[in-house]
Amino acid sequence: MIFLIRTITRALLRRSRGIRIDPSRWTALLAELERRGERRREAGAFLLGTCEGELREVQDVIFYDDLDPEAYSSGVCILHAPAFAALWSMCRARGLTVVGDVHTHPGGAFQSEADRTNPMVAREGHIAIIVPNYATGRPATARIGVYEYRGNHEWADHSGALAHRFLHNDFWSTFL
Repeated sequence: MIFLIRTITRALLRRSRGIRIDPSRWTALLAELERRGERRREAGAFLLGTCEGELREVQDVIFYDDLDPEAYSSGVCILHAPAFAALWSMCRARGLTVVGDVHTHPGGAFQSEADRTNPMVAREGHIAIIVPNYATGRPATARIGVYEYRGNHEWADHSGALAHRFLHNDFWSTFL
């Protein structure tokens, strides 16, 4: 019965694709990104979870600097190969996969040329989320950059007014 209710509700709210994260986890993630970036440099994390069709469900978070202590030393997020080996090992141990990544930018939540040409996970369907102003002030979803990797350095932009249909981080995300 609950499965049927969820299916109907998702269909009505069109939440059958994108990425879903519990609102309390989202709030905690933003606060931790702000803290780790010290409001002056980029910080980021991998979003671990499961995939059901085109909908990704975030169940855990691994911060870049937990994988590579030097990840933020240049002021932007850079991870070295051993960090990815550790990430894949954690995914296997937890029975999860990387469904997306999130990192902060100064100013706006645009996708830089470096972001576009160097995806953290170059797998079709991977979602990259960019949070403006180093995650200070808890930005509204419409101000967050949401990009879906299509392969071959091509991205679908789900930012701005489209973000609500792709990034599900609100009250209803708890139930759907």
